[in-house]
Amino acid sequence: MADGVRLTDLKWSSIIERSLRGAAITREEGRAMLALPDERVPEALQAAFEVRRAHFGKRVKVCVLQNARSGLCPEDCHYCSQSSVSTAKIDKYRLLPVEQLLDGARRAHEAKAKRYCMVTGGRGPSDADIERFCETARAIRARYPVELCVSLGIMSEEQARRLKEAGVGWVNHNLNTSERHHPNICTTHTYQDRVNTVRNVRRAGLMTCSGGIIGMGETDEDILDLAYAVRELQIDSIPVNFLHSIPGTPFESYRHLTPMKCLKVLCLFRFLNPSSEIRAAGGREVNLRSVQALALYAANSIFVEGYLTTPGQQADEARRMIEDMGFEIEVNGDGNAGVAHGG
Repeated sequence: MADGVRLTDLKWSSIIERSLRGAAITREEGRAMLALPDERVPEALQAAFEVRRAHFGKRVKVCVLQNARSGLCPEDCHYCSQSSVSTAKIDKYRLLPVEQLLDGARRAHEAKAKRYCMVTGGRGPSDADIERFCETARAIRARYPVELCVSLGIMSEEQARRLKEAGVGWVNHNLNTSERHHPNICTTHTYQDRVNTVRNVRRAGLMTCSGGIIGMGETDEDILDLAYAVRELQIDSIPVNFLHSIPGTPFESYRHLTPMKCLKVLCLFRFLNPSSEIRAAGGREVNLRSVQALALYAANSIFVEGYLTTPGQQADEARRMIEDMGFEIEVNGDGNAGVAHGG
């Protein structure tokens, strides 16, 4: 039993119906879902797929990340190889020139990615950083039909407006975890700083991209808090990351996740955020391992070609996985779904 809802009492038809009309599942149902025996995960995936299919069909959006500035970050996020408290052996470099960022967009386009996201380590962007990304956005928009996202840290509304005017469509700034657990993973900025950035992005007229990282010592209650928080903020695009513990970071020994737990979390986020993009994001490969294709029943988006300082599934392999599962890749250049063949 999970706080009044027995695992055998989860009524999938009711959960699907309520999710499809935008009503939240109860917290008790969420607890029961996260506590499901592993052998019942296929039930949750099938139910989540009904909600996913209603909003996204069988389309899968492929996204590519570009590490635009590596390391050199003053923040102490314990999960991050680029933070001030990390001794991880990574490349460190200042903000890339426009030409290299533009080349990243070319590679994303050639990988059949629908979205290209440029990411910087650091507390937040300077005015010079914003101008660099505005110049880059204008150059990319003139050449490649990809969606543009940036992840630049804590940001003002005015900075977000400048990015929108230049052609950026999305800004990523993850809540990362629950408000209660946040001080255990970072002390140099607050959970509210992150919420404020998400709100600044929305006020500027940009699409919001914000999710979290599962596996950082949080409880199921923290996972529920995060899932309800992104629902309350009406986030457009939700990356669900699973901790890839990196040697040299404070969380290097954390190994809390199983593939089945990851799938339950994705189902929870889908039921609570039925019309939002749900992305099986960082750590997908190392945590879901041989069952990562099953994530597509709940998630409608994935990253390919790596995660800033760690490798990931290559685009060709991801395309085969998507097609083998009977799903379709969203083709860059238009809003329609289609199967993208070839490299």
